[in-house]
Amino acid sequence: MGSRGQKRPEMVDELPADKRACSSFDFRPSSSTASVQTHINSTTSAVEPHENDMDTSSSASASSRSEGEPEKDSAYGSCDSDDMEHYHSSLHEYHRRRLSSDHGKFKNIISSLSGQTEPSGQLAVLTELCEVLSFCTEGSLSSMTSDLLSPMLVKLAKHESNPDIMLFSIRAITYICDLYPRSAGFLVRHDAVSALCQRLLTIEYQDVAEQCLQALEKISREQPLACLQAGAIMAVLNYIDFFSTSIQRVALSTVVNICKKLPSESPTPFMEAVPILCNLLLYEDRQLVENVATCLIKIVDRVSHSSEMLDELCKHGLIQQVTHLLSVNGRATLSQLIYNGLIGLLVKLSSGSFIAFRTLYELNISGILRDILSAFDLSHGVSTSQLVGGHCNRVYEVLKLLNELLPGLDKDQNSQLVLDKESFIANHPDLLQKLGMDVFPMLIQVFNSGASLFVCHGCLFVMYKFVCLTKSGMLVKLLKNANISSFLAGVFTRKDHHMLILALQIAEIILQNFSDIFLKLFIKEGVFFAIEALLTPERFTQLVYPVFSSIQLSLDSGQRSSSREVLKCLCYTFSTAQSPTSSEARSCKLDKDSVYNLAEHIKTKYLAPELYDSEKGLTDILKNLRALSNDLLSMSTGVGALAVHEEKINRVLDQIMDKLIGKEEVSTFEFIESGVAKALVNYLSLGHYMKENKGVHGVCGHNAVIEKRFEALASVCLCTFQPLSGDTPLSVLIRNLQSALTSLEAFPIILSNVQKQRNSFATVPNGRCVPYPCLKVRFVNGEKETGLNDCAEDIFTVDPFASLHSIERYLWPKVSGKCAEHVRLSSSVLQPESPPLQLPTNTSSCLDEIPAMSGPADVSTDLRETHGEESKSSQPRPDQAVDVNAGESSSGIQIAEQEKHFDAEADSKLEKEHPTSSSNKAAHKLVFYLEGQPLDHKLTLYQAILRQIIKQNDSGFTAKVWSQVHILTYRTAVKSEDVMPLDCHSSPQDFSHDKVLAFYQQTPFLSDMFYCELVSDLEKSSPTYDILFLLKSLEGMNRFIFHLMSRERICAYAEGKADNLDSLKITVPTVQLNEFVSSKLTEKLEQQMRDSLAVCIGSMPLWCNQLMASCPFLFSFEARCKYFKLAAFGQPGIPPYISYNNSETVNDRRLSHGVLPRKKFLVYRDRILESAAQMMKLHASHKVVLEVEYDEEVGTGLGPTLEFYTLVCQELQKSGSGMWREDASSYTLKTNLQAEDMGIHSFYGLFPRPWLSTQDASGGIQFSEVTKKFFLLGQVVAKALQDGRVLDLHFSKAFYKLILGKELYLYDIQSLDPGLGRVLHEFQALVNRKKKLESVCEGNSELEQGLSFRDSRIEDLCLDFTLPGYPDIVLASGFDHTMVNMRNLEDYVSLTVDATVKSGISRQVEAFISGFNQVFPIEHLQIFYEEELERMLCGEDDSWAINELADHIKFDHGYTASSPPIVNLLEIIREFDHDQRRAFLQFVTGTPRLPPGGLASLNPKLTIVRKHCSNQADSDLPSVMTCANYLKLPPYSSKEKMKEKLLYAITEGQGSFHLS
Repeated sequence: MGSRGQKRPEMVDELPADKRACSSFDFRPSSSTASVQTHINSTTSAVEPHENDMDTSSSASASSRSEGEPEKDSAYGSCDSDDMEHYHSSLHEYHRRRLSSDHGKFKNIISSLSGQTEPSGQLAVLTELCEVLSFCTEGSLSSMTSDLLSPMLVKLAKHESNPDIMLFSIRAITYICDLYPRSAGFLVRHDAVSALCQRLLTIEYQDVAEQCLQALEKISREQPLACLQAGAIMAVLNYIDFFSTSIQRVALSTVVNICKKLPSESPTPFMEAVPILCNLLLYEDRQLVENVATCLIKIVDRVSHSSEMLDELCKHGLIQQVTHLLSVNGRATLSQLIYNGLIGLLVKLSSGSFIAFRTLYELNISGILRDILSAFDLSHGVSTSQLVGGHCNRVYEVLKLLNELLPGLDKDQNSQLVLDKESFIANHPDLLQKLGMDVFPMLIQVFNSGASLFVCHGCLFVMYKFVCLTKSGMLVKLLKNANISSFLAGVFTRKDHHMLILALQIAEIILQNFSDIFLKLFIKEGVFFAIEALLTPERFTQLVYPVFSSIQLSLDSGQRSSSREVLKCLCYTFSTAQSPTSSEARSCKLDKDSVYNLAEHIKTKYLAPELYDSEKGLTDILKNLRALSNDLLSMSTGVGALAVHEEKINRVLDQIMDKLIGKEEVSTFEFIESGVAKALVNYLSLGHYMKENKGVHGVCGHNAVIEKRFEALASVCLCTFQPLSGDTPLSVLIRNLQSALTSLEAFPIILSNVQKQRNSFATVPNGRCVPYPCLKVRFVNGEKETGLNDCAEDIFTVDPFASLHSIERYLWPKVSGKCAEHVRLSSSVLQPESPPLQLPTNTSSCLDEIPAMSGPADVSTDLRETHGEESKSSQPRPDQAVDVNAGESSSGIQIAEQEKHFDAEADSKLEKEHPTSSSNKAAHKLVFYLEGQPLDHKLTLYQAILRQIIKQNDSGFTAKVWSQVHILTYRTAVKSEDVMPLDCHSSPQDFSHDKVLAFYQQTPFLSDMFYCELVSDLEKSSPTYDILFLLKSLEGMNRFIFHLMSRERICAYAEGKADNLDSLKITVPTVQLNEFVSSKLTEKLEQQMRDSLAVCIGSMPLWCNQLMASCPFLFSFEARCKYFKLAAFGQPGIPPYISYNNSETVNDRRLSHGVLPRKKFLVYRDRILESAAQMMKLHASHKVVLEVEYDEEVGTGLGPTLEFYTLVCQELQKSGSGMWREDASSYTLKTNLQAEDMGIHSFYGLFPRPWLSTQDASGGIQFSEVTKKFFLLGQVVAKALQDGRVLDLHFSKAFYKLILGKELYLYDIQSLDPGLGRVLHEFQALVNRKKKLESVCEGNSELEQGLSFRDSRIEDLCLDFTLPGYPDIVLASGFDHTMVNMRNLEDYVSLTVDATVKSGISRQVEAFISGFNQVFPIEHLQIFYEEELERMLCGEDDSWAINELADHIKFDHGYTASSPPIVNLLEIIREFDHDQRRAFLQFVTGTPRLPPGGLASLNPKLTIVRKHCSNQADSDLPSVMTCANYLKLPPYSSKEKMKEKLLYAITEGQGSFHLS
């Protein structure tokens, strides 16, 4: 980073060199050089706690930086191996000579120092020593040399008269500790720490004191105890306010190092520092505050056994400062680990100190805890120190604090302390009531969200404590507000006895005190039925509502269980022991019959026998709903009687909805037991849903009738509002379905609990190293299989996430007996002739993840050639810091890439021949059996085994998954004729009226809804399946509500029910997409993806993949983003996801991909598209992160790369390219562009320009050039998604639909061209009315009266058969198709729709998809909505949280949030208009858009520092480092001057990257 000749840069509070972007030889932030940082972290003795902070102090050692440089360079490109060997040999020789030279210099210096007595001579020798140390490497300094130097330097550091000698001797001490950390021991032995502390306690010279702090920080890393004993804590803190921020950080780093190793005795040396540390918590610098928090957390942990010590801590205002930090602002500024640690600090204080207990109540801790629980997204809830069970997170820490704030029930605590706490609670019931009102509803919300078992049990236990402690009058209000009866009914569906006993205890207390109030509620919510079912479950088999449902399996991670952490029993949820013993884990405090006995007690004491009568125990609303459901069921079947029952059916639907939105709320129990869901599903499917194996054939013939039913349901659900809340019945119905799903679903969470990943070698299927455990398998020939060879003698290690397809392909040559040489083939060699590997997108192996490109055959051939060339250069370079296993894994990935490309062609042929057969794409040669049960070839082996575990519910078997040998029996597959389902995609002939509404108006989601399988492990008779199916239907109806209602209005106009074309204009309310999200299923999926084995989607239970494919709307956007990354890219060998907290939504878009190599690519500004095409040709199909360097410019890294993507987007959006639709309103002239370079900026977004299939050119533009650009655009979009780059594109919603594989229809045209869409809509209404009149009237005279278009005849419009806006595109020719009239109006509409959204754009879309598939399969995007895909790809165009700017910007190096220049800057940013904000972002980050999540998700965080100017600040311009989002702002004299200079910089400073 520059010369260290005079003073090492880490000692100086200076800024890095000004530049627009980081050059390859200069400072790079850790966030954009993850590979470098990882290497540094692995080679240094201590790791800085905040990698993203651009701190110029306490940085990595010189040796680390010098080692990091080759790593940085080697990450880009690849070199010839011979060149690298030569380079390494010459480098080795250079180091050898240099070491010899350094040793000689040190010998001379030691000799000179020992002989010098004159200060001037000593200073000269010290100066020379510092220069030598600043340039030498770690190997240059030996143990003997440092031992000889230490006493001399310590003696000189004590020099009393010459400050320069002090300074240089202490600097030399710092350098020695930096280069050779073990030298700290020699220095301690010679009393260096005491000498340095003495200098800090009596500061005479500022620079000497700063150097002392630097030296102590280095020594404290190795010798923290010696520093503690010498009083270093008080020495570094005594005058901390007099130092700059960067030096203060160094001082606190010293204290952190000491506090991490506090001894068990003598707390006095650190207790006296507590007042100063508490005061430092008020400072603004985040890193400083986090270091202080770490110190206090360690101190409290150390003295937690002593109530006196804890009381003393509280007297210094510690609790006040910590609760302030835990406020909303604290969550935005503190890291998750520190934030959780501060909550844990309060737990320890309140546990052992009555003062802390009382103070927390007085400070209204309940409000803070409520905010934490309500604002905290459980899907992001695991800290970096996750324990078994996933319960070491923020919610769990809050639960522990609540447990301490509610005394009693825990008899193991100090009795006097408990009595004091109980007395306080009794004397202050208002404080307890406040705590209950704030927290109780939040606990229910957390419990219902599908959190881990420990968190759920903790919530229930805290609620039980509330119920026990709260006085009666307050409790009734609390329980009613929380709807406790509904909650308890849900708890009774759990299987765990610890949950059941707590629920029964709560119910007993409620019935004991408030039986008259809650008796009816318990009946309504099904609590009584659940309690009775605990005693006699056989009596309640007819109930739909479950008694037990939730299964949570846990797999033991290893072969040596003694080396693994043992799962605690839930009895020990709040146990203070750090690690439970085996006996503690096994021993449960509950008696075997405790649940049964308590349930029996409640039944006999509180429940009347008549309540269990099948009729008397039911509420009126349940009886009414059940009767209506039965009516709907009876009338929904029988197609012949549809017309007869239509009005009656609609009346029943109205009555059902009236009940659901009525004054009396329908409970979850009543909703489930009424059968409403099954009745509605049966109604929508014409009764075919309940018929086995007839769904496909039955539904296909009645699409028109089914669509009518959806229209009827939509009109009932969306066109009326609930009077009080304004909700539509659809919203109420969805909420009931979500509650029912939460109660009914029993999808298992299966966690591996693998604490530490280890590489292993998988022989099957591809013979390669994988970064996770392998399964041991013996393949056994099935009985009577004489035609197959036997290989049962061998035990194979199998990749657990390999599909059974790939296992079959490996095994077939060995067992078929056709050719002996197959047996001798290496397992790593793949045969292109072998059966194609068909992995479903939802179960693909993480190592078989490079996609097969779908597209033209010639493109596929080119791709194979590219793979062949690249595979030679894909091996790690010799200088890269990778191990052998990683290299083998990389090699395996390359093989898998080639394998899948060879299979692509065969798969595509099969798809063309059998488009509807998804399950039989490849003929299986072998069938596998596990314990007698056949295995599904679509699954991975791991999923197949898990499926067996879940079916058997054998928890004992799960512990042996990795250790035992699995017996897989194979047999020859029986060939059978594939039964091809009928083609269910509607065609124009499917409609009862001849070509009514044409094919292009078909509602697309209806054609495949009734024959898709949601979850294969669920029976269709399961009530959960009913709920899922109905939610899927309603979600589809909600998305296509405009289509449905538009069709309904057209039909009304055709039948004469509406006479005005204006009646076709509709506005329909829709339900927000997040209402369809199931928080419980989302959290379950999140837990699966947080598991250490979650390296690909094939490692998760099957329900995760199947529900994501069939019902993605059930999962939150954040969860789907994580799943998408696993499915599309996989993350082998690294933890699946770094913390996703509220301030980091999809935050890893700009994080470096630590395991992916980087490629630097040279581009030319004057040939942007050519450069982009060349880049994609070379690297699109390879998993490398691309970074850009401009020709003849210095900058490289994140900023230039983002700007490159932005420039490519601008080029591809230029007007006149023939790519996009254009209209008069779509032109925007940019100030710095010529007229011919105008970009298309349509308000409705970009959509492909139509080209007829016969057109090769138009207006001088060749169509081949257009398709090439679309192909390039597809590559760029996919690569941007893969690398996490933000694109400046504005596609229309309709184009996003095409990307997601959806078809477009007449109604979609309004989203891209409202004028044209509206006219075509009205024309279609006229066509329908004409057909209706023709069927009634024979004379043409009557027809003409009702067929005018807004009082004009169609002929008078003078329309010809050319596409509107494109006179060169002739839709049809011939005598009947010259001018548009009523006779050919239908043809005109159909042809216009076809040219606009179908055949006219199909070739462009195919080119886009072909380009996209070169990077990864586009099918992986189909789990997103159009709006979400735009957010992922383009980030946030105008999402500035104006009021939260200061929370999401870091101020450093001379600036704080209150500095006048910062105040002015924030005001200026708030005043910027849309274009100025885009320009500002482009200037600072390289792209005019923010990443998804807005400014809060920008990574690295936007940092603003003071720019030191040589002249007057007003004459200087601001400069930036785009790779670090780093703005260097001079301290301008006024706001006006700052705005003037800033606007000049952001407008004139674009277009190049140079050192400033």
